Amino acid sequence: MGKLLLILRFILSVFPSDRDERRRHVHVIQRGNKQSHRGSTVAKIWIEENGEKKVEVAWSELAASDELLIISIIDKHWEEINLLIDQVFAGKKIQVKRIK
Repeated sequence: MGKLLLILRFILSVFPSDRDERRRHVHVIQRGNKQSHRGSTVAKIWIEENGEKKVEVAWSELAASDELLIISIIDKHWEEINLLIDQVFAGKKIQVKRIK
């Protein structure tokens, strides 16, 4: 798993298998949560379509306020997130960024 950002009690990550997906996306993981039906992943958010910025929720178990916060942070840091994803997929070690 490639951790990208820490946002409050959430981690934005990508998985190695995501490299082959049609659309780039991030997984939102809630730290300490083992109750989700998909493990600790509580949302999947698309961040592009056909190489263009398009942030939309694929699925989510987040509270509406948390979902809006995470979407706004992804929108604001979109270029940086894409750069981090490129680095993770290239096998580079990255510094996980904390956003408050």
